[in-house]
Amino acid sequence: DIGDIVRGRDLYRGNKQEKEKRDELDKKLKDIYKQIHDKLESPAKEYYEDNDPEKNFFKLREDWWTANRATIWEALTCDVKGNKYFLATCNGEERTKGYCRCDGAKSVNAGKGSGNVNIVRIYIDYVPQYKR
Repeated sequence: DIGDIVRGRDLYRGNKQEKEKRDELDKKLKDIYKQIHDKLESPAKEYYEDNDPEKNFFKLREDWWTANRATIWEALTCDVKGNKYFLATCNGEERTKGYCRCDGAKSVNAGKGSGNVNIVRIYIDYVPQYKR
């Protein structure tokens, strides 16, 4: 799951080759979050200080994902013409024809689990990997 990978808590490791690729990706993500942290100013820099010897920046990663997940999901799902992975949505048997959101609105809460989740029905960010 992309959210788990970004947040640094992807538990599913798969085969050895896949594990090596995921470890490589995680190392790159650690470097990216270190760069983000290095550019922060007080008090944010202290708030996100990571005492973990591996410098995973879990709190920073979690907050970044929370702030950006709706945009990430929209980018991943908006223009997937002809893809049968996504179920029919608000327009009968049609996929979200002509736009990404069912009502075409840009609701303030769109993409948030507690708000108007009016994007694709395949919105399983909070379902544990082993149950997907």
